[in-house]
Amino acid sequence: MQATASTVSRRLLGRLRDVMAGSGSVQDRLDQVVKLIAADMVAEVCSCYLMRAGEVLELFATEGLLKTAVHETRLRVGEGLVGDIAAHARPLALADAQSHPNFAYRPETGEEIFHSLVGVPIVRGGRVIGVLVVQNKSRRHYTEEEIETLETVAMVLAELVSSGELINRDELAPVDGNAVLPLRIEGARLTGGIGIGVAVMHEPRVVVQKLVSEDPEAEMVRLRDALRRMRHSLEQMFEAQDLAFGGEHREVLETYRMFAEDAGWKARITEAIHSGLTAEAAVQKVHEDTRVRMSQVSDPYLRERLHDLEDIANRLLQHLVRDDGRAALAELPESAVLVCRSLGPTELLDYDRRQIRGIVLEEGSPTMHVAILARALDIPMVGRIKDAVQKIEPLDPVVVDGDNGQVFVRPSDDIVDTFSATQRARAEKLAGYAATRELPSVTRCGQAVRMMLNAGLLADVPQLQATGADGIGLYRTEMPFMARSQLPDVPAQTNLYSKILDQSGGRPVVFRTLDVGSDKLLPYWHSAREDNPAMGWRSIRITLDRPAVLRTQLRALVKAGAGRELHVMFPMVAEVAELDRLRSILNMELVRHERRGGMPPERVRVGTMLEVPALAWQLPALLKRVDFISVGSNDLTQFLFAVDRGNPRIAERYDVLSPAMLNFLRWIAHESRKAGIPLSVCGEMAGRPLEAMALLGVGVRSLSMSATSIGPVKAMVRSLFLPALEDYMATLFSLPDHSVREYLRNFALDHGVQI
Repeated sequence: MQATASTVSRRLLGRLRDVMAGSGSVQDRLDQVVKLIAADMVAEVCSCYLMRAGEVLELFATEGLLKTAVHETRLRVGEGLVGDIAAHARPLALADAQSHPNFAYRPETGEEIFHSLVGVPIVRGGRVIGVLVVQNKSRRHYTEEEIETLETVAMVLAELVSSGELINRDELAPVDGNAVLPLRIEGARLTGGIGIGVAVMHEPRVVVQKLVSEDPEAEMVRLRDALRRMRHSLEQMFEAQDLAFGGEHREVLETYRMFAEDAGWKARITEAIHSGLTAEAAVQKVHEDTRVRMSQVSDPYLRERLHDLEDIANRLLQHLVRDDGRAALAELPESAVLVCRSLGPTELLDYDRRQIRGIVLEEGSPTMHVAILARALDIPMVGRIKDAVQKIEPLDPVVVDGDNGQVFVRPSDDIVDTFSATQRARAEKLAGYAATRELPSVTRCGQAVRMMLNAGLLADVPQLQATGADGIGLYRTEMPFMARSQLPDVPAQTNLYSKILDQSGGRPVVFRTLDVGSDKLLPYWHSAREDNPAMGWRSIRITLDRPAVLRTQLRALVKAGAGRELHVMFPMVAEVAELDRLRSILNMELVRHERRGGMPPERVRVGTMLEVPALAWQLPALLKRVDFISVGSNDLTQFLFAVDRGNPRIAERYDVLSPAMLNFLRWIAHESRKAGIPLSVCGEMAGRPLEAMALLGVGVRSLSMSATSIGPVKAMVRSLFLPALEDYMATLFSLPDHSVREYLRNFALDHGVQI
């Protein structure tokens, strides 16, 4: 069946190619196309609706409906079956279309005699620009192969209808009447810092010239060659010296590398080639299909992965249409500010980073991969700047204020001078942080504060020496799992954990066991889609259901820890009974290791993440069973306030510096100290100076953070007189305020605390 469908698709595409390359107006060719599709698919009707300004679909061509309806019949997006297809950007196939609740009868078309219908969106640049519909008089059940063929035809048709001859491109373009005036635009902070330069438009999109192929095997050879060259270029890019070490950006690059090897993605491209498309047209079709579907996904994290999809698809297209695979990038001025709708991690790496002063994005969030990479490269970035590409002209002077999430376009000299002074002050501050690396992390009153690193890859471990941190307070063991195409076995894990302990130089390393699910997906585990994955089947809920996976990891940790101190921490524990089950599995592995003659760890210290509020209400029982507790402030905040931190509409609605959060943490710190159990905080809260100051004020004495946060937080610690802060905070806990952030900020300013 598949071979027959491919033959039909190739035959139809060949005929369409001849029509589109022929003479006559675009309207004449569109009329011929719908007639050709109707004949080839054995249908009485084929109609093409195109999007007009105001979200209105207009009938532009038809074979089978009344010709007088052309340019007269119009449907709003969401109205009728055609409007429904456009609104949801997905195909619709019905054997009895008139019984569907969205069916809208238009008498001018004469369509009451037609029963079955199949329609697909016409998509260009991720946006629905029309709908292609086929109808039959009989009750016909359209096959998946027929729908796939129609989608392929719609992809080719998109090139014809987007030429600008049928509908002027300016009709749908946004209008900005203040293009020459100075402009200040509010956005979202993605990466801190100040960037001053001139606007450079990031427009890497590859235009596919040849759509239809006559030799699928030749196209497959081209695809395999392009994939090989793309993999080689990615390897070279990821080995760049300024990316060789450092924090979570390495996780981004490893995950990106894994995505480029995705077998399902390559299989869909192969299928599209066998349907009659060229290799580049097949890549574009698969990408457009995925882009439209992902734009409908409600999960903000998954939507952010769309940027990676665009990046990798565009990179493969570059290798197919250009020998070296590089985008035709404009030559950068000495100080450039990239202005983009979206930007992928490797697209940023294509540029000379030494000349990029800032990035302005129309989309984006702090968790998107390019934002993590920009932080590693210290490039200020502001996102969610609506219509930035329309409002900012090439070579416009631009100031990117990453610290406050704002962009100044065509700023006055006074504004530029002010931000230049801020830049100089920031550079002096960074130099000051570097100078404190060897100094102890002790407050002015002599209270020692433990400064630990968050890490996720072997490449992060050298940051212990570079920052002067006391150890690794959180090693995310899931990152190597995510960067592989299959589950790593015991020898592979043992080798990795041994290297980490060897390179730590005797400093403690807290290994958090596998924490996947929610926004961290493994390519070789396929679970059902969940409406609320953050509170679904994730973390220890997975490993307790699949104990063999947990035993494999614990076995490797025990082997790696032979003869030295081993710290194991379990995440997402919701009740003490779960911790007891986890400890019993660990004990089984310790016994197994010794029975087989293995050298045991010198000491095993077991801890838990406290991120599920329910666990706190079993604190007396918990404190008898653990050697340490680490608060995961990111998840704790979203569970405590019932807020999805990935949802930009509410992510910042609740403040970690609210009386509710601080009271909760103060109680945990008090009970832990009374029981003699060390408590640390390892979420984002620990890495921001003001929030870290508040944590010290409620009794926390150990903080774990990214490498870039060590300097600023240590400067805060060394400038703080803790008794004064504790006395002041005692007056804040009973306040009814939404947040005490400004109170704490004023305290810091009044007492010379560096925040």
